[in-house]
Amino acid sequence: MNLDFKNLSDEFFMKIAIKEGYKGLGWTSPNPPVGAVLVDPLTKKVIAKGYHKKFGYPHAEVEAINKAKEKAKGSILFVTLEPCSHYGKTPPCTEKIIEAGISKVVCGIRDPNPIAKGGLEYLKSKGIEVEVGILEREVKILTRFFLSYILRKRPWIIMKVASSLDGRIAVSTGESKWITGEKARKYVHKLRHICDAIIVGKNTVLKDNPDLTCRLVKGKNPLRIVLDTYLSLEP
Repeated sequence: MNLDFKNLSDEFFMKIAIKEGYKGLGWTSPNPPVGAVLVDPLTKKVIAKGYHKKFGYPHAEVEAINKAKEKAKGSILFVTLEPCSHYGKTPPCTEKIIEAGISKVVCGIRDPNPIAKGGLEYLKSKGIEVEVGILEREVKILTRFFLSYILRKRPWIIMKVASSLDGRIAVSTGESKWITGEKARKYVHKLRHICDAIIVGKNTVLKDNPDLTCRLVKGKNPLRIVLDTYLSLEP
């Protein structure tokens, strides 16, 4: 089947940007994961893609522009989050977009961070066409940890429980056995990678002495926190 590139929708390219963004999930905190795609407005073919790889590294827009080089001029930028317009660990993405000669910027959502927001208005004032709200729900899922931190002033919390059908986590003697299978354990390690911290109680440490790492997948280990009211555990 031949794909008619000229009839591809904004949603199609935003899906590509979202997929790029997921590559950085777990690596970018406290920044959000962001993906970007540069598209030729005439042929509707992808020129370059990029994603935010790590905190302090170039943002997704800059990654894509650097790959595209002179081909970025006149292109359309699809990016999951509104480009930043402030100096932080890296220079403003808005200046790079203007310098590259990009003609239009299409965003999934606006940046709710009061320090970084306002990029779309700035780009518009410089004569660049802007659009926002493409696949908003999907982008919010990608950036849910960041949005919870900025908008609700609290972390996104995931509760992991493994139990038998009758609600047990150990046999009557207190001896613990594997309840979940290999696929489930690997998924839990993926969750550990995308989280900043993991919390367990004192008794979990005493009975299981878990590593609390993401050794089954490629990723970063979370900060390990143990709840011990009376500090009875030895360091």
